[in-house]
Amino acid sequence: MSHRHARSLVPAAAKLASVTIALGLGLVPIASAMAESEALPGQPGTPYQNMPSLAPIGARVDSYLPIPKEDLVPAIDPQKGYRTQELGRGLYMITDNGYQSMFLVYETGVVVIDAPPGYSAHIREAIADVSAQPITHVVYSHAHADHIAGVNDLGGHPVIIAQEETRHLLEQANDPRRPLPTVTFKDHYTLKVGSQILELSYPGSSPHEPGNIFIYAPEQKVLMVVDVIFPGWMPWRRFALAKDIPGYFQQVADIDEMPFETLVGGHVNRVGTHADVRVQLEFMSDLKTAAAAALKSTTPAEEMSAADKPNLWAVYDNYIDRVVAKCVNAVTPKWQSRLAGYDVFIWDQCYAIEQSLRID
Repeated sequence: MSHRHARSLVPAAAKLASVTIALGLGLVPIASAMAESEALPGQPGTPYQNMPSLAPIGARVDSYLPIPKEDLVPAIDPQKGYRTQELGRGLYMITDNGYQSMFLVYETGVVVIDAPPGYSAHIREAIADVSAQPITHVVYSHAHADHIAGVNDLGGHPVIIAQEETRHLLEQANDPRRPLPTVTFKDHYTLKVGSQILELSYPGSSPHEPGNIFIYAPEQKVLMVVDVIFPGWMPWRRFALAKDIPGYFQQVADIDEMPFETLVGGHVNRVGTHADVRVQLEFMSDLKTAAAAALKSTTPAEEMSAADKPNLWAVYDNYIDRVVAKCVNAVTPKWQSRLAGYDVFIWDQCYAIEQSLRID
């Protein structure tokens, strides 16, 4: 019954106000019971058919799916605020189990790659655990504040290196927490410090953010690419806010072709390997297949009041919601126990991929 039909019944029901029905242990007038069972305009109504059991966007979740055992790592000492992991000769990851950055120690100095503000005050402390050398260089992975806005906590006057698009974005931002780079490059830059080397490269575009670079330590076989691969975890919402979803899919595949052994993704609680990249590729392929099938099998304007069908925004909202519900139902049995945080962002991913398949 639509809310418009319900309104036509209210006057008649009001005449029966003296009649009551039993509800639980109390008595409720029929008119009141009907009013409570019908949604007002613009408010939630009856759930769609075959609605997934996982909470949709906007619904409160009291208990999330557990993190798979293989993705559990040591907790951060709250007194320390970070942990480090050696990745090879002189190369270390520092993390608070949510963000990740790196530093590279060489004979007379240290290169810092990114400075997330959540733990940037501890980066010099982490370096001091393994080296007494000063910070001489900083590399920005890209312009986003959540990865570099702690750089002033490093002190001194290091050389700051970034891709030229990152400098353009930072000039526009005019954010004192993110000083402008002093050295920029377009396609490729080799940073050679002492006996250590970092290869910085930009593939010409980035689905996440213009200027988001690949940072490769060839001796250690470590690749850092931020906000693209999420080892063991569901990617951040809408494919990490990708501006180009087909490009995002292609970049994940391109990363799998690179000769690294360890991957630092800038987020989550552990480093990754090629196996993690391939798991993400498999998940993304399944998601794309499920969304494509849902788009083909879903008829617009079903489960709608006839009176609402002239509202084209409502028709598309109804259609997209039901497509996404089918997408979630299709991929959940296989993936809900394999990816940490699956239930947190699966609705976001299905909304993102169905839109991309329709318009990209």
